Amino acid sequence: MATTDIMPRKLLLFALAVFAFVHVQSQDLHTEIKKSVSAFVDGLSTLQKKRALVDFRDTMRTEWNNLPVGLRPRVGINIGSLSDDQRKLLHRILSASLSSQGYLKATGIMHMDNLLNAYYDTLLNRKEINDGLHKQLRALQWSHQQFYLAVFSNPSTDSIWGFKLEGHHLSLNFTFNRQQLAVTPMFVGSDPAEYGITEYAGWRILGQEEDLGVKLINALSPALQKKATMSGNVPGDIITAAESGKRLIDYWGVKGDVLTKEQQELLKRIIREFVYNLEYEKATAEYDKIIKAGIGNVYFGWIGPYEEHKAHYFVINGPTFLIEFDNSGFNNDGNHIHAIWREKGNEFGGDVLKKHYQASH
Repeated sequence: MATTDIMPRKLLLFALAVFAFVHVQSQDLHTEIKKSVSAFVDGLSTLQKKRALVDFRDTMRTEWNNLPVGLRPRVGINIGSLSDDQRKLLHRILSASLSSQGYLKATGIMHMDNLLNAYYDTLLNRKEINDGLHKQLRALQWSHQQFYLAVFSNPSTDSIWGFKLEGHHLSLNFTFNRQQLAVTPMFVGSDPAEYGITEYAGWRILGQEEDLGVKLINALSPALQKKATMSGNVPGDIITAAESGKRLIDYWGVKGDVLTKEQQELLKRIIREFVYNLEYEKATAEYDKIIKAGIGNVYFGWIGPYEEHKAHYFVINGPTFLIEFDNSGFNNDGNHIHAIWREKGNEFGGDVLKKHYQASH
C-alpha cells in the first residue's frame, strides 16, 4: 500500500478518536450535572418537590431577574428552607456545573447578601444612616437564604429539562436537550464592587472582570480609545437588563481586527473570565465557538472614565455572543457591578430546543 493511502487513513482514525473523546467528555459532563440535580430532587420531601419542580413550559423558565426577593419573587425552593444535607446536595450541583472560579464567584455573590445586612447594621450603629432607611433596606430581604433553585421537569424521567439558581445579583440558567446544553443568560453582580469595612475590607468578587476591562481600554492608542468610546453618561445598569426590554443589535466600538496581538489577547482574557465560569469541558466548547467565529469580528466598546472607582461600562459584542459589564453605583461612584454573558440565539436553550422541535415534526 502506498504511503499516500496510509496517511489519510491515519488522519481519519485520529479525527474519529478526537470526536469520540470529546463526545465521551460531553456525556460525562452532562451525566455528572444530571446526577447531582437528580440527587437533590430525590432528597426533597413531597411538599418540597412541589415547590422545587416546575413545569418546563412555565414562563418563569425564560425570565430572569437580579433584584432581591423583597422586590421580585422567585420560582422554586429557597436555600433557607433546606436542611444542611439538602444544602450540601445543592452545592454539588454548583460544583458539577461551574468551574472552581465560577463556583467561588457564585457562592461569593450569595454570601455578599449576608454582608450587606452587616454593612448597613454597621452604618446604623455609626449613625451614618437613620432607622427609616435601615428598615427599608432590611425589607429587601438580602440573605444567602433567599436564593432559589427551580428544576424545570425532572432530569430522572425527562430528556428535556433545565434548572435555574437565582437571587440578588445572580442568575444561572441551564437547559438540557439530551446531550445538548445551553448555559445563558449568565448574570453576575456585586454590591459593593469592593467591600470597604471590617475584616472583609478590600474583598472584590468580580475584580478580574473590571481590572481586565480597564487594562484593555488603557492599552489602546488615543485614536483607538476615541473609536472605542461612546459619548454620554454611563448607563445605570447593563443595557440588556432583565426588565429593560432592550437588545444590543448594532455593533459599535473598536473591532478586534484592528487590535495588536497583545490587545487581542487582553480581549480574549476578558471573554475567558466570563466563559470559564463554567465547568471546563463546556467552557472550552463555548470559547472555541467564539474563537472560531473570529476574534477579529468582536467589537469592544466603552462608556465613561478609563479608571477604577469611577463609573464606567464596557461591552464585548461578537457574532455568537454578548458580554456587558456596568459599574456605576447608586451614587455614580463606580462601586456596584452588574455583568452578563449571553449566547446569541441560544438563551434558555433557544437553538437547542428549536432543533429538537424541528426534528420531531
